Amino acid sequence: MLLFVSFVTFGLVRLAPGDPVTIVLGGRRVDPATADALRQQFGLVGDPLSQYVAWLGRALQGDLGDSYRLRQDVVDLIGGRLPLTLELVGLAILITIVVAIPLGVIQAHRRDSGIDYAGSLLALIGLSSPVYFTAIVGVLVFAVWLGWLPAFGAGRGFLDQFYHLILPACALALGTIALTSRMTRSAMIEQLTSDYIEAARAKGLPERSILVKHALRNALIPVVTVTSLQVGFLLVGSVLVEATLGLGGLGSLITDAIQNRDYPVIQASVLLLAVAFILLNLLTDLLYAVIDPRIRYE
Repeated sequence: MLLFVSFVTFGLVRLAPGDPVTIVLGGRRVDPATADALRQQFGLVGDPLSQYVAWLGRALQGDLGDSYRLRQDVVDLIGGRLPLTLELVGLAILITIVVAIPLGVIQAHRRDSGIDYAGSLLALIGLSSPVYFTAIVGVLVFAVWLGWLPAFGAGRGFLDQFYHLILPACALALGTIALTSRMTRSAMIEQLTSDYIEAARAKGLPERSILVKHALRNALIPVVTVTSLQVGFLLVGSVLVEATLGLGGLGSLITDAIQNRDYPVIQASVLLLAVAFILLNLLTDLLYAVIDPRIRYE
C-alpha cells in the first residue's frame, strides 16, 4: 500500500502545472546552465519513472530529500511541524469521544425524544459542513462576535497553545462527532432491543449498568471502526483547518509545498499520512479482541 501511495503521489505532483525550478528562481531569468544545474540538484533529470526509482532507492535508506524552497531536510521539516498537528488531531479525537459516544447513548436511550431530535439535527449540520466552512463560522461567532477564543495562530506555551487549539479542534471534530454519534445511536438501539437486555432488566439490574456494561460494550465494535476511519479524516482535515486558521503545523507545510511545487515535502508528507492511516487500521483490528472476548487472533 505504501509503495502504491508513493508511486501515485510521485506521478500526480508532476502532472500539476508549474515548474519547481521556475518557482524557486522567483521568475528570474537565468542562463540555461544554471537552470540545468538546479534540475540536476533537485533530481528532475530524466524520465519520471527513472526519477521515481532513484527517489525510492534513497527513501528506503531513510533519505526523503531536501525541500526545494527551504533547502532543509524534509524529515527535519516534518518533525518540527508534526507535534502541533498531532496535538490538534488528538484534541479533536478527545472532543469526539467525550461528546459523540455519550450523545449517541442518550439518543438511543431516549429514542424519539427532544434530545434525540436535537442530536439528529446536530449530526445533519456536522455532516453537511466542510471543515473550512465550520472553521470560518467558528471564528466569526466565537472570536469576532463573542470574543471568547483567539481567531488565528498557535500560541506559545502549553496553556496558551491549548487555548488557541480549542476553536480549530472543535471545528475539526464537528463532522466526526456527527458520524460517531449517529453510529453509536444505531448500534445502541440494536443492542437495547436484544433479548439479553430484556433478560438483564428482568433480573432487576440498574439501567445505568445495562447501558454501560452490557449494551455499550457490545455496540462499540462498529463505533470503533468508524472512529478509527475518522481519525484518518481528521489528519487530512487538519490541512484545511491549519491553512484557514493560520496554524503552523504539518497542514500549513503541505499547503505551502503544494503552492510552491516542493515535491519532496509533498511526497514525504503524504507518505506519512498513509503510514498513520495504515497503523490506525491495524490498531482497530487489534482493539476488536479487547472489546469483544469472542474475537481471538492467532
